[in-house]
Parts: sequence; C-alpha cells; structure tokens
Amino acid sequence: MKRVVVWGTGFVGKMVIAEIVDHPGFELVGVGVSSADKDGRDAGEICGLEPLGITATRDIDALIALRPDALVHYGPTAAHADANIEVIGRFLRAGIDVCSTAMTPWVWPAMSLNPPGWIEPITQACAEGGASCFTTGIDPGFANDLFPMTLMGLCSRVRRVRASELLDYTNYEGDYEFEMGIGCEPDYRPLLEHRDILIMAWGATVPMIAHAAGIELDEITTTWDKWVTDTPRRTVKGVIEPGRVAAVRFTINGVYRGETRIQIEHVNRIGRDAAPDWPSGTQDDVYRVDIDGTPSISQETAFRFTDGSGRDAATAGCLATGLRALNAVPAVNDLPPGWVTALDLPLIPGTGTIR
Repeated sequence: MKRVVVWGTGFVGKMVIAEIVDHPGFELVGVGVSSADKDGRDAGEICGLEPLGITATRDIDALIALRPDALVHYGPTAAHADANIEVIGRFLRAGIDVCSTAMTPWVWPAMSLNPPGWIEPITQACAEGGASCFTTGIDPGFANDLFPMTLMGLCSRVRRVRASELLDYTNYEGDYEFEMGIGCEPDYRPLLEHRDILIMAWGATVPMIAHAAGIELDEITTTWDKWVTDTPRRTVKGVIEPGRVAAVRFTINGVYRGETRIQIEHVNRIGRDAAPDWPSGTQDDVYRVDIDGTPSISQETAFRFTDGSGRDAATAGCLATGLRALNAVPAVNDLPPGWVTALDLPLIPGTGTIR
C-alpha cells in the first residue's frame, strides 16, 4: 500500500480524496491546503465526507515529516507557477516523489516555451532529493499523449495524427471568459488566442509526440476561430447574449516537411447546436483521436458517471485526470530521479480498481 499526501482540496482534490478512502492500494496520511479557512479543519469535512481524522494543514514541513511515498498534487494552474514550484520543490528536495496535475506545460518539460524559471528549480530539486516529478492532465495530458501515441504503435505509417477535445461547456464553471473569450464580444482577444501562450499552455504534447516518433518539427503553428450566437444561451454561469462568442475552435499544429502531421484540436461550445459546421463526436462530450495512416484509426473516449449520482461528463473527466496522477504513484516510485513524462511510464492498469 502506498502512503500519499494529497495537496489541494479544490474540485479535483475533493473527488480523489473520496476515492482514496476505501482504496486498497493507497493510504491517505495527510492533506495540504493553501487557504487559511481550510487550515486546521478535518479533511473529510472539507470534502463533504465523514470525518477522516486527518487535519488539513498549510504546514509543508509537517506533511513532509509524514514521509509519504508520494505527494499527489492538485494545486492551481500554471497561472500560479511560483506557488506550485515552491510546494512541489520542497517535497522533491525532501526525497518525496510528486505526481501532479497543476503545471500542464510540464507534461513535456523539454518544450522550448517552458520558461527556464519553471524548469531549473524542479530539475535541481529532483537531483538534490533523489526524487521524481510527473505531471499529467487530460488535455494536455493522457487524451492527447497516451491515447494517440498508443494508437500510433498500431500503425506502419502515420500521415497525420489529430487529438481533439469536443465538449459542451454549458455546465462548465471554469474561467473560459478570460482564457478563451467565450461569452465575450468577438473583437476581444483572449489569453489563449496568443500563439506562444496557447502552445505553452496546451501544446506540450505536440513536440512530445514528435520526439516519440523520431522526428524534429519544422515549426508549431496555431489557428483560432470564434462562433457568435444570434440567440441567448443559458449556462451554469449565466446567460450569453446574442452577438457574443458562444463557441471557439483552435488547433496547435506540428509541421514536418511543410505539412501538419501532428494536431491538437479543441472545439468548445455553449450548447450542442452551437457552431454546427465544426467537428462533433458521435456522442456528446468526447475526446477523439484520428489517425490518417496505415491503417487509419479513429477512437472516441467518453467519460461518464453511471452510479446514479447525476454528475456530468466534465466532472467525470476531471476525476479521471486526478486518478491518472494517483494511479501513477507506484510506477513513479520505481523510476530513477528526475522529470517523468508519459514516455517514461509503463502500462498503468489501475491495480486495486477491481474489488
């Protein structure tokens, strides 16, 4: 059984803690939080569970003193890079492996757009503590690294591989206004519409796939399209009025020998009928891989809850993201110190999931 500390009791962290409680492969020994209002409270109470007898704390030294096998880190996004690096670095320097979902550019640390100030402190911390650091996610993450690269291993030739996120954001509560411009005036340029920011935030798996395939890309390009609604569209966050953006489509393209050979695509809508000419899955809310090759392959993955809880597809995808990091702990523990990517991991079958 692996002893783990979980950092973060946000949307994902709460769900994962609930799953660890009766998991035969993991023991929750500590919970770290960053907010004062959670410090000192029982972790079960914070997560909407029965009391667990584990007090959430901001005291990193106290958590390190528990000597867990790993820190499973569900901290904030790379917008809070300094805080993430501080927490993760301290555990690594103490010799404790880290599996995280926070800093998605770290999915491929070798990506040239990763700021040196984000990479060097973790490289040093791993070396100092003899520990390993693995970052995952869903997109970027397993939906556009593990899935497409696994399928590419069934081909003799790949002319193009595309990994797509095709989601309805009607019930999504994340920050899609500032980042994506959904709900905004069409002339507003959101954060991710800037090429370098988009590639850094979402494009790490493009050079990863190129590296795995043994090629060096000529360049990485992006596209960005907006769709404006002519009717009001109600969301969990309010109403998007006519004349405002209600869908975005963007691509990140790995160009090799003058052609796009690797592509990450997002189509995010408010309502299934938005942007009807843009790609959709055969089901709602899917992650899709399309390989034009020998043979050509298409695969759709849908995340759902069938437990009667009524939780939606986006929530299921978030839980899968968190559990990928948790289930990777035994494999990361077995690896040499340093950065860990999807290319370094063995098959992770989810030991203890059938019970």
